[in-house]
Amino acid sequence: MTLISVRPPDRPVHRLAATLYGYAFLSELVLLYPVYALLFSDTGLTVWQISTLFVIWSTSSILLEVPSGALADALSRRLLLCLAPLVTGAGFALWVLAPSYPAFALGFLLWGAGGALASGALEALVFDELDRLGAAGRYARTIGRAKTAGTVGVLLSILLASPVLAVGDYLAVGAASVLTCLAAAAVATRFPEHRHPGTTPARGAGDGDTDDGDDLGWWASLRAGLAEAHTDRAVRAAVLLVAAVSGIWGALDEYTPLLARDTGVTEATVPLLLLLTWVGVSVGGLLAPAGERWGRPGYALLLALSAAVLAAGALLDHPAGFALIGVAFCGLQLATVLADARLQARITGASRATVTSLAGMATDVTVIAVYAAYGLLATGAGNGIAFAVAAAPYLLVALLLLTGAGTVARRTTRQTAGHVG
Repeated sequence: MTLISVRPPDRPVHRLAATLYGYAFLSELVLLYPVYALLFSDTGLTVWQISTLFVIWSTSSILLEVPSGALADALSRRLLLCLAPLVTGAGFALWVLAPSYPAFALGFLLWGAGGALASGALEALVFDELDRLGAAGRYARTIGRAKTAGTVGVLLSILLASPVLAVGDYLAVGAASVLTCLAAAAVATRFPEHRHPGTTPARGAGDGDTDDGDDLGWWASLRAGLAEAHTDRAVRAAVLLVAAVSGIWGALDEYTPLLARDTGVTEATVPLLLLLTWVGVSVGGLLAPAGERWGRPGYALLLALSAAVLAAGALLDHPAGFALIGVAFCGLQLATVLADARLQARITGASRATVTSLAGMATDVTVIAVYAAYGLLATGAGNGIAFAVAAAPYLLVALLLLTGAGTVARRTTRQTAGHVG
């Protein structure tokens, strides 16, 4: 029998990727990102109060993460992607119009809701659309480049934050952030969505094919996603790996402005130091195709080295230490992309957004634990020590992967390397 190689259609794939990159870029082009911790501090909040705001943010995400994922599976993932930046932008507007602890708390509730609407829905839409086009193998590189596009948005926001802050104070920074949220919502309307709500798309189907899955409502989508994560050990292990890898450095990122200011630089220089970290993050997303070829030992080594470099950069107590933190964030971003790709490769049911949202919820639980611990450590020992201690769990994850506690995760790594390579 002669095997015929069928190449996935490039034009629809490129159109999906372009929309994804634009959405990721605009969603992260928020000038408040590099300075909102300073806004809280300048309003009179202590480090502990700032930490409680981060806990409120993550708690709202936890409460809404899985229900919104099931909603995306039952209704329209594209609709939720449109609503997400609008809800987030409302929170940003509240921060600069009425700066106070209650306003910051409510703004974080809205930001958490916006993040929950997009989390799970984005990854599920992209993977299913690529799978429908026979291009599921491009998921890791596509989502990695999307993360880089988002990082470019962050980098540009860091570059613009200082001059905009100098000219128009926090009000101008907030207004620009709200405008980019509106632009992201407009771009989200361009996402393709051929999947009928509540169904599983036919794998490798062409543009004219319809879905053949069973109809699922919100409750059925929720139950199906929870059941898959509970009964499938490979999926469960992949969910936990995503949470362990992405939760810690995702939480630490919120404290980098405070760590930068502790080095003795002026507030206007803080965004420039953060630029070093986000350059590392952008490179990490682009390294996904190379990282897919690494086995379990290579992945564990990546985590261990990233943790060591992160701790060293934080303890240096000098602006040059942010170059090391940028290298560490590069490795951790790469590890996050690879963990997400492995999860998507293991999900087989109709409730892909729900299962992905479970990973997001587990990540948020990890983030809250880091926020609480960081607040206590930083108050007593300073930001540098808190960063170093928070990096230590990555060494434990690497050890577990090497000693056999991550058997299912390792099996996922080997199988996914062939599926998404």
